[in-house]
Amino acid sequence: MKQRWILPALLGGLAWCASAAQAPAPTRVEAGSLIFDGIPAATGDDALKLGRWLESRSASFLDWKADGSLIITTRFANVSQLHRVRSAMGMREQLTWSSEPLTTVWSHPQDASLLLFGRDKGGDENRQLWLHNLATGEERLLTDGKSRHGAPVFAHDGRRIAFSSNARDGASSDIYTTDVQVGGVPRLVVTGGSEALSVEDWSFDDKRIAFIRYRSAADSELVVAEVATGTQTRLEPLPPPPAPASKGRKSRSATRAPAAVPGPVSVAQARFSKDGRGIYFISDRGGEFLELRYRDIYTGVEQSLTPGARWDVERFDQSPDGRYVAYTQNEAGVDRLVLYATATKANVLLPPLPAGSVIQGMGFDRTSRQLAVTLENAQSPRDVYVYTLGTEAPLPQVTLARWTQSELGPIDRTKAVAAVPIQFPTWDTVGSAQRLISGFVYKPATPGPHPVLINIHGGPESQYRPRWDAFTQYLVNELGFAVVAPNVRGSSGYGRTFLRLDDGRLREDAVRDIGSLLVWIGLQPDLDRSRVVAMGGSYGGYMTLASLVNYGDRLAGGIDVVGISNFVTFLTNTASYRRDLRRVEYGDERDPDMRLFLQGISPLNNAAAIKKPLLVVQGLNDPRVPYTEAEQMVARLRGSGGEVWYLAARDEGHGFRKKPNVDAYLLTVSQFLRRLNTSK
Repeated sequence: MKQRWILPALLGGLAWCASAAQAPAPTRVEAGSLIFDGIPAATGDDALKLGRWLESRSASFLDWKADGSLIITTRFANVSQLHRVRSAMGMREQLTWSSEPLTTVWSHPQDASLLLFGRDKGGDENRQLWLHNLATGEERLLTDGKSRHGAPVFAHDGRRIAFSSNARDGASSDIYTTDVQVGGVPRLVVTGGSEALSVEDWSFDDKRIAFIRYRSAADSELVVAEVATGTQTRLEPLPPPPAPASKGRKSRSATRAPAAVPGPVSVAQARFSKDGRGIYFISDRGGEFLELRYRDIYTGVEQSLTPGARWDVERFDQSPDGRYVAYTQNEAGVDRLVLYATATKANVLLPPLPAGSVIQGMGFDRTSRQLAVTLENAQSPRDVYVYTLGTEAPLPQVTLARWTQSELGPIDRTKAVAAVPIQFPTWDTVGSAQRLISGFVYKPATPGPHPVLINIHGGPESQYRPRWDAFTQYLVNELGFAVVAPNVRGSSGYGRTFLRLDDGRLREDAVRDIGSLLVWIGLQPDLDRSRVVAMGGSYGGYMTLASLVNYGDRLAGGIDVVGISNFVTFLTNTASYRRDLRRVEYGDERDPDMRLFLQGISPLNNAAAIKKPLLVVQGLNDPRVPYTEAEQMVARLRGSGGEVWYLAARDEGHGFRKKPNVDAYLLTVSQFLRRLNTSK
């Protein structure tokens, strides 16, 4: 019987399924934008079960409007769109109907009818900036329609925005300003190079711009530029002190400024203080962890709001009146929110957030009396909560209200399992003790031993955190898998030293951490060491392939999503604007010795060692890890007789964002895991 392939809307957008009668899988089937290459048709009731879990929805805070309403992003069809919410648990009013996902927005500081949003095409990450008029529905393109543009920041007068762009030559990162009212060609303010530039803030008088020059996760600078002239002053790390005067007398600012620290630092965010005197910023200068600091620009006097931090400060926001600074600290993957009163230099008592919360974003409203936060945990989707600050002095009373409640879909909330923190010993030592690697595990309620999926995050300078993931919950509840998510060396969140443990020639040390995890799994009585699958995206895709090369005898198979298969071809073909940034992390392939090393550790060149089934997933518009990384790996393994499933999407980039594509991808993963689980 001839195989039938369809796009069934009745299954909640699951992209494809098959008729009950089965024939051998075709070599290649195209369904809309998706390409199924060597993938058997979906069977059984996986599509129905998975579709129920994937109906869950999330809501994320983006910005406050000048009228006191807030803008969120959520999905009611195939992609995320912008919505407005005017009050706690109020109606979600849809504002945009784009065919591409909209997940970023910036509100005009005075005019509640205007907002700015960013949008790319098919996942190509060439974000364009559009001015949207809520009253008329009119949209006006502010950028060139083809280049990559960074997040814009409105000047206080509301007339101009500043943003980074690679429009000049496609590779360099520069900073421009443009008048949002009259339009026209953006004005070049800062000419950059291969480093990534991100605009952080305008000074109170709109004469200066603070921006970050990013070279790597461990090396960045905070710089202030004069808008009129482009003149730049580096604020962090501190420039070397001037040579002493002939009489040996030190200047007042030199004696009161904090001491410069040799070597690079990491800077994460910056905001000018509202009185115009200073600047708040996040930096790890002189320590292992990122601290929130304030420096008086005129006197050089500096203080840390989080001295001796044992965890990273990840983000902060300053109230428009300058009275409060809110910040989050990432404590072993879970966030703690702190509200700091600048006048009293004391922390304000806050109502507690739900246990295990991860905060995705936050921001004060124009009155400085409301602070919105987006939070989620392993058992609840993202939603928006708002703190309201009273007027009591010296410290206000604070209340907490939920503004959105996202739907979990047709699923019993009590079935969602928690993410349990774990630590396992790895292969090397710190001092006289074995180094411990942190992570999380999700386990079924049923007795084991359970098959295991190792979920390896990307980055590599990222961190697995216990966020809501409907597919993880599906794997645990419906397929009976335990999911283990390690934060191998090189992950952020555990200090500067740990972050750099996999740089350059240390790359395979992180792969050895997966070997140690496999030992730990083998010692757990409720986990089945004979049924372990590795899965990862981007750098996690490389880790998956490298794990199959090195530990294939202990793995049942692997799932590589937009992963690196050969570091040399990856560095050669990745988008030009990010090539030098990745060379800092992985090594410079132009150096003959480093090139030889990178070739030696690349999974493509060791593909003969991969004997287990592999699923490869790729967006064909990916500017980060080009599709050629996937296709050369597929061809190499198939050429030696290996079993490879290959799923590609023409309208996606570095990961899938559109619901029909996401559903098809996850259904394919489910089928692949079931095939591995039943083959044992």
